[in-house]
Amino acid sequence: MAGIKSLVTDFLEYLEVERGRSERTIRNYDFYLRRFQSWAKDPSPSSVTAEMVRKYRLWLNRFVDGREGSTLKKSTQNYHLIALRSFLKYLAKRDIKSLAPEKIELAKQPTRTVEFLETDELDRLLAVPAQHGETLIALRDQAILELLFSTGLRVSELASLNIDQVNLKRDEFTVRGKGDKPRIVFLSSTAKEALRAYLTKRRDTSAFMFVSHDRAKGGRGKTGALTPRSIQRLVERYAKEAGITKKITPHTLRHTFATDLLMGGADIRSVQSMLGHASITTTQIYTHITNNQMKDVHKKFHGRSREG
Repeated sequence: MAGIKSLVTDFLEYLEVERGRSERTIRNYDFYLRRFQSWAKDPSPSSVTAEMVRKYRLWLNRFVDGREGSTLKKSTQNYHLIALRSFLKYLAKRDIKSLAPEKIELAKQPTRTVEFLETDELDRLLAVPAQHGETLIALRDQAILELLFSTGLRVSELASLNIDQVNLKRDEFTVRGKGDKPRIVFLSSTAKEALRAYLTKRRDTSAFMFVSHDRAKGGRGKTGALTPRSIQRLVERYAKEAGITKKITPHTLRHTFATDLLMGGADIRSVQSMLGHASITTTQIYTHITNNQMKDVHKKFHGRSREG
């Protein structure tokens, strides 16, 4: 019987057309599935067994990356298994006999912790662009930082924003996140003012919200959208200027957004919705916040029977 090679191609096309997955997701699934296909020597669907997957997991666990000289992290091993499980679900959907996808269990991982900015660090970071005066680039960067903290947007979502998506007369707008799923995000008054100041000074004709301005042209003409990597670099630069020693990325501001909501008393389901997480399990990485609240409860109530 023929191997899975052509079926993997069909599956990737299915992800693109019917599931609306991003180019990056499809590229990653392609890499993970081709690795399995190569390791298993292009097996037929019916020859994919639990024993084969067990041996593959063992191989992944012992695999040493030639470039890095290190083994694969548990999370990376799980990405391989998630891709394989999704592929097997696709085969089941097409009534192609193979291993049942639920037979694949993911490796246990240590509980994730997230890095976020303390209040004083956030204040210092948000104050940096204004120290460069009211140049177009400083106004743009101020708007980027304020918007990241106000909305919890992923950097890819921020980079692809168009001006006409954001109505500054309203406090909310819709973005499309992972899997092309729409969600509503909300603007703080400071984020609105920062965006308004930046857009008022713009003289170019680009439809993108955040663009790379050519200093030589005085901000005129049509310019390209900032890339996620460019946004990451500017966040890192301002964090350094603010005297923050830990590694700060746009995703740190997303974590700070979620942390700020939970510390203010927001329920985790609302935070899940605002972050655009498909599963509450993903949002539960923020349980360190409730740990802080439990510490307050302990201080307030523990040992009172021994007092007096």
